Amino acid sequence: MKRFLPLAMALAAAACSPAPVPAPTKAAAETTQMSPDELVELRKASAQVLFWDQDTRSANFRRMDALFPGTTAEASPSPRALPKGAPLPFDEAAIDAFMKDQNVAGLMMIQDGKVRLERYGLGMTPDDRWTSFSVAKSFTSTLVGAAIADGKIGSLSDPVTRYIPELKGSGYDGVTVEQLLTMTSGVTWNEDYTDPTSDVVRLFSDPVPAGVDPTVAYMRQLKRAYAPGQKWEYKTGETNLIGVLVRRATGERLSDYAKRKIVDPAGFAGDLFWQIDTGGGNTGGCCIMLRLSDYARMGLFALEGGKGQVPADWFAKAGTSHADIGVPGFGYGYQWWTYPGGAYGAQGIFGQGITIMPKQRIVFAVVSNWPVASSRKLTTERLQFFQKLAEAAQ
Repeated sequence: MKRFLPLAMALAAAACSPAPVPAPTKAAAETTQMSPDELVELRKASAQVLFWDQDTRSANFRRMDALFPGTTAEASPSPRALPKGAPLPFDEAAIDAFMKDQNVAGLMMIQDGKVRLERYGLGMTPDDRWTSFSVAKSFTSTLVGAAIADGKIGSLSDPVTRYIPELKGSGYDGVTVEQLLTMTSGVTWNEDYTDPTSDVVRLFSDPVPAGVDPTVAYMRQLKRAYAPGQKWEYKTGETNLIGVLVRRATGERLSDYAKRKIVDPAGFAGDLFWQIDTGGGNTGGCCIMLRLSDYARMGLFALEGGKGQVPADWFAKAGTSHADIGVPGFGYGYQWWTYPGGAYGAQGIFGQGITIMPKQRIVFAVVSNWPVASSRKLTTERLQFFQKLAEAAQ
């Protein structure tokens, strides 16, 4: 299954060569605006992420808040306890081998709300945070559900242009919120990071008219190739549009809304850091930092239905395939990947993920430092290993 790098910045990979990690120009955890010089430095730094070596990634994935600008949602005042469950009857050597083969920094398995397995590597501790890229997509879609529950978004059948009127007259005419969530808009998109002319490279590098959101400025130029709802195509730019839509509908930045709708009700024990784009808004498709246990708490939040913050059937629908991605047994829901056996999950490059198995009442959270950004082999092996752990837990 093809995977993409959802780094929401200009990654002119074909024009770049490996370079030392740039020193951060500022501590940016609460930055929402950048000067032109800072924008240049941000793009340069972003372009190097693909070329970091293993050791650099291991160091920087736990300090991206010092390297890139973003905002913070503080930990819940009432963190959810994660009590220890019965030890998992599983071969320790096999767990060690999985940790080594997948270069895992943290692995947690929770069943019925209790921790059955918790392991760390690469020098990571329970209090460290680790960066994920596209796992943010599943957070952003959850905020859509929250906005529907709050009456800020009317329904999934609403046209996207109702919330982002600047898209009128573009390829997004007639596209619904649901089609944006399922990446079935039919609008053309190139997410090739080796092509310096691809859409994902140009998204934040093309000039932006004054006063226009950078995502909207670029996405409204795109043409339609298929009728809405006809074909699935992975587009990080569209998840960024979802982020814009949520901001417009709620009047809040994503990290603030997530604080009220996810972080507090889910009981996160640590802060959530969320990177911002070149316009100062949190990037809907990318780039959050959390503790391993809080990735797991997000999985529990979804497994248990969202604690009243989203419609009662939201996660049941979000974790169901609404789009055929061309791989038997797999599909795409509302910014969640769907797997065989009714499981679903959030995925990010270099081996980050949340996997939810509703039938077994199990949540897996994993953060890793894969040697490559994406790998069908490593993804398949991870899911197969999780299935073996789930079978041992029964």
